[in-house]
Amino acid sequence: MSLTWLQLGLASVSGALVALLLSVFGGGGSVLAVPLLLYLVGVRDPHAALGASAAGVALNALTALAGHARAGRVRWRPALTFAAFGVTGAWAGAALAQRIDGRALLLAFAGAMVTVGLAMLRPARAEDPSAALPNRPSRLVQLRLAGAGLGVGAASGFFRIGGGVLIVPGLMAATGMGLAMAQAASLVSVAAFGATTAATYAAAGWLDPALVSAMAVGGLGGAALGLPLAARLGRNVTLARRLFAGLIILTALYVAVRAVTGA
Repeated sequence: MSLTWLQLGLASVSGALVALLLSVFGGGGSVLAVPLLLYLVGVRDPHAALGASAAGVALNALTALAGHARAGRVRWRPALTFAAFGVTGAWAGAALAQRIDGRALLLAFAGAMVTVGLAMLRPARAEDPSAALPNRPSRLVQLRLAGAGLGVGAASGFFRIGGGVLIVPGLMAATGMGLAMAQAASLVSVAAFGATTAATYAAAGWLDPALVSAMAVGGLGGAALGLPLAARLGRNVTLARRLFAGLIILTALYVAVRAVTGA
């Protein structure tokens, strides 16, 4: 895939926007990566857009994970257990997605976007300071982590969604950990699922290193802008999250219309 300098610049802008939204809202930003690559950057193949999105989001997640790890907020054993089983699901989901016609895949992706948007409209569960999860989860918790990881990983690999929208609730349901702790731990899975999905697309010849690099460079700037913006939102974060959810749903409708009409 040959891209112009203008397209690479737009890919960098797209990466910055996705990283900014992920930093501010803790989830949902990655679902806009594919529409941005298709309709702003001009990537023609949906599979190429899905692969680049997976790789770009994985790199952005690693950057954010490093910050949480330095602050000591990551519970590594539960995070790694969830991610390890999720990688298997992500690989299977991504492999299945590659066998589906590009237009049908976009319709499925649009449906997933609507699900993400509706999930973001629900009130976030409050953090419980007393819910301190040990680094050594019990066998029952490990089984729950394995099952949740497989299911969320498969959905992430197939639809290229996940992040705070699926992984965080999966971790909270499996372990009982609070919201902030789950958000930090989720970045392990976001990076692992994205890298796994990107690897399957790379093996199929649908991954453009230049496109991924442009998104990653833009993502560094977007993350740097997103952190202070998140602090400034303060009491308005709920309203902003709802507006963002509405944007995701509207974008999903646009993607569905383009897929149906072939425009």
